[in-house]
Amino acid sequence: MFYISTRGQTRPHSFSEAVEVGLAPDGGLFLPEKLIPISDKLAGWEKLSYPELAAEFLFLYAPEITLEEWHSMTKQAYSRFDSPDVAPLKKLTDRTYVLELWHGPTLAFKDFALQLLGLLYKRQVKLSGKKLAVLGATSGDTGSAAIHGCMGQEGIEIFILYPHGRVAPLQERQMACTGADNVFAIPVPGTFDDAQRIVKDCFGDQDFVREVNLSAVNSINIARVLAQCVYYIWAWLRLPESARATVEFVVPTGNFGNVMAGWMCQQMGMTCGGFRVATNQNDILHRFFTSGDYQQGSVKPSHAPSMDIQAASNFERYLYFMLGKDQGRVRDVMKRMKAGEKVAFPKMPSSFRSSRMDDDTIPLVIKQMWQDHQYVIDPHTACAFTDMAPDRVSVVLSTASPAKFPEVVQAATGSEPTHSSLEALKAKPLQTHPQDATDSAVKAFLRAHL
Repeated sequence: MFYISTRGQTRPHSFSEAVEVGLAPDGGLFLPEKLIPISDKLAGWEKLSYPELAAEFLFLYAPEITLEEWHSMTKQAYSRFDSPDVAPLKKLTDRTYVLELWHGPTLAFKDFALQLLGLLYKRQVKLSGKKLAVLGATSGDTGSAAIHGCMGQEGIEIFILYPHGRVAPLQERQMACTGADNVFAIPVPGTFDDAQRIVKDCFGDQDFVREVNLSAVNSINIARVLAQCVYYIWAWLRLPESARATVEFVVPTGNFGNVMAGWMCQQMGMTCGGFRVATNQNDILHRFFTSGDYQQGSVKPSHAPSMDIQAASNFERYLYFMLGKDQGRVRDVMKRMKAGEKVAFPKMPSSFRSSRMDDDTIPLVIKQMWQDHQYVIDPHTACAFTDMAPDRVSVVLSTASPAKFPEVVQAATGSEPTHSSLEALKAKPLQTHPQDATDSAVKAFLRAHL
């Protein structure tokens, strides 16, 4: 199995190579050269534990790593989750289920991929004998999950950029209060999109990439998308058989990586009814799916900060398939998007629909969910609870613990959600390394600290 760039100007990479570099040298994103059919495997996977299912699935896409080693890594990766199911599927009503993806160390769905990615990096360092500089940008949850997957691991230094003042206070504390010597939390002026642009510019400098042995931890890393495929299959296998073929997965997302994983599962043969992309007021994806136009706007800070994004990084992977795998067209469209142009796509049948929720509505939904079901949700998950399909089962992906957003949740429900791991952070000092929002400043910082 080889991995190819969406832009077609990079040689095919092995899985390990694609994981190590993260972003393709031509600026594109890696995808498997083919999607492997899984419809004939699903019945046999039904009784597996979550770590076992993850190992069996990932082995299909990375057979260069033995199945025994995959089982060892997935068992270790998911041993720190506080639910025996790892990703429990909760039934709210006959038509509504919630897939809780926040039982990992940092209480967000990013832990599913990043606990595993940290182990893949550790394996890579051991095999190559070369240290890795891991660089990423975050709107909140990715950074803390990446840090907790990599902190304390020999041979790995991790640098996470985030928009100063635009992540939740507890999200920042999860990044900046670890005390680990190999962790660098870097606030920069501007928005998440500015931080992400710096990361992509750093990876665009191939001399710098080779100089520091740079690797990308964002959802641009294909290992993250593949790891996230597993929880869709896990949830699908736990639904009543009568619901599986028509179920709609409702996915709060800003960067498109979470829902892209589900769509890929569908293309592999996990038959389902489709996906609803649930956005907040930064609704670039909703605008695209309703109008066919993709154009970046300005970012408005919201109650759901992890979705405060106007440049959906993983959209390029979907674009590759939407444009018939024409890598030249992908290059042209991405160039236009980067320049801020509005790009119009013809309306075509797809598995996607979308919804939008503004900041005034989010607390009302949190309050209603508590009153109706005695169930507490975070602001991102709240964005999913609108425009529910009337004729089929919906599985809402709950992406973060409400305890990470205590102010909004307390105002809506009357009580403050807490978690022991977050309470312990409140007394610890912040250790941050503010930098200018330029790739030159960030490159200089990395050179000085490697």
